[in-house]
Amino acid sequence: MKQFTIPFSYRSSLISSIKEKRKLADKMKKDFTPTLLDFGLVQIYLARHFGFCYGVENAIEIAFRTIDENPGKRIFLLSEMIHNPQVNRDLIERGVKFLQDTKGNIIVPFSELTPDDIVIIPAFGTTLDIERKLADIGIVTKKYNTTCPFVEKVWNRSEQIAKNNYTVVVHGKPSHEETRATFSHAASATPTIVVNDMTEAMLLGEYIAGVRFAAEFYLDFPGRYSEGFDITKDLQRIGVVNQTTMLASDTQEISDYLREVMKWKYDLDETNVEERFADTKDTLCYATNDNQSAAYGLLEQPADLAIVVGGYNSSNTTHLVELMELKLPTYFISDESKILSRDNILHYDIHNASEVNSSNYIPAAEVTRILVTSGASCPDAVVEKVIGKLAGFYGRSLSDLKL
Repeated sequence: MKQFTIPFSYRSSLISSIKEKRKLADKMKKDFTPTLLDFGLVQIYLARHFGFCYGVENAIEIAFRTIDENPGKRIFLLSEMIHNPQVNRDLIERGVKFLQDTKGNIIVPFSELTPDDIVIIPAFGTTLDIERKLADIGIVTKKYNTTCPFVEKVWNRSEQIAKNNYTVVVHGKPSHEETRATFSHAASATPTIVVNDMTEAMLLGEYIAGVRFAAEFYLDFPGRYSEGFDITKDLQRIGVVNQTTMLASDTQEISDYLREVMKWKYDLDETNVEERFADTKDTLCYATNDNQSAAYGLLEQPADLAIVVGGYNSSNTTHLVELMELKLPTYFISDESKILSRDNILHYDIHNASEVNSSNYIPAAEVTRILVTSGASCPDAVVEKVIGKLAGFYGRSLSDLKL
């Protein structure tokens, strides 16, 4: 796989060494057991896969190279490069300005842009409407487009099934940049609808099955369907694609459910189900799958608590938190500074969307066992600092490790 040039401050010699060792021992990536970092009184279990993925490193390389190659020029980011506070802060400190926030609200009006300005498209991609607006101004974005190749793969697959008259069902968070972009690209070619979760998929299934009044559809899915969507005909052939950072197991569950609905509605079996339901399994992101599989592997290890590191608005990181919470106390932190002491930790509650201070988060035990992972937009250097801080509570340091 391609090697990217990213700021040295994001790298970690410790993490790089661990990842390389695991890679050499498991080239087919079938071993999802964690790596033990044994500090004696505290044992830290590090997920098999975590941290920067291909798309994130590609975006970071393009962004920083663009800054270096264009001194004196105004450089804008369409929105956050990735959902990581450190990376976005570093870009702002280098003079980059955001045009929009993560919800698409305007920060710098497009009317203030000129053809001489540079606009970087973030890893999530963007909508066709925004691409047209920038083109009308005279801004060329191709060279500065950091859209993840795996996001583009979803767009391409949507286009392919659209040519066969399938409606696209996007599994994603409706307000997320990537979902908005995928919806835009799919809707340009075929009727498209967004479902957030299994509950909404089941509701959609009832409309497909014809057990709900068609007129209610437009009230149940406001702002989620493409212009001109016709409930009476546009759900007769469908295919499911996803926001690449969603839980792969959730997307698969939604896909399997809607597939069964189509089989029931049209009296199909395994030999002819594709007449009504497109096979889109190949759109799931490898990095999302690897990190989530590694989280499941991590949970096989008995432990006292888990720490997940990443940006609070990171979708893929939030889903890792959801997985870890199923089994043990889990603390979602953006960096090591949130670990206030051995007794207190400031962490993000994904259910109430707020930071909370928890005390006595490290239980009294002869040997404390902590599970650690991070999201796809979190620098390895941040994970190293978290590990170092935890080890320091027990009088140990990273130099004590023997890998």
